[in-house]
Amino acid sequence: MAIEDLNVSGLEALDDNAPVTMVNLVKFSTAPAGGGDHGWPAYQKYSAGVIKLIKDCGGTVLWAGDVETVALGKAADGDWNYVVLVQYPSRRAFLDMMTSEAYAKANEFRILGADNHVILATRQSYSKMAAGAR
Repeated sequence: MAIEDLNVSGLEALDDNAPVTMVNLVKFSTAPAGGGDHGWPAYQKYSAGVIKLIKDCGGTVLWAGDVETVALGKAADGDWNYVVLVQYPSRRAFLDMMTSEAYAKANEFRILGADNHVILATRQSYSKMAAGAR
C-alpha cells in the first residue's frame, strides 16, 4: 500500500490519449491504543488534501460510497469499506499527481487511514453517463 507499490510500468503501457477511471477500494484501519488519526478521520484528511490535486490535473471524483455487503461472491471478496471512482484525463495526469511532492504529503494520511487500498485502472467500454447513452 506504499507509494512504492505504484505500478508505473503497467500504467505507462496504457493509452495516454484517453481518460482513465481509477476504481479505489479502501479498507479502513482501526485506531491503535492511544488513538490518533486512523481509519475514516485520517482518510478524510487524505481526501481533503488530494481533491485539489485531482482537480489541478484535470481529474474529477465521479462517485464515492460505503460498501454495504457482498452481493455476489465470497464474503472475503468484499473486505472493503469504501469505493471511490476518480476519472483522470490520462494515465500521465494520474502518474504525475501520484508522484508529486504534494501527493506525498497527503499520502501520509492515506497510510494512517487505510489498512488496504487498491486502485484499479479501467477503460470505459460503456457508461449511461455518456452523451446519448440509453
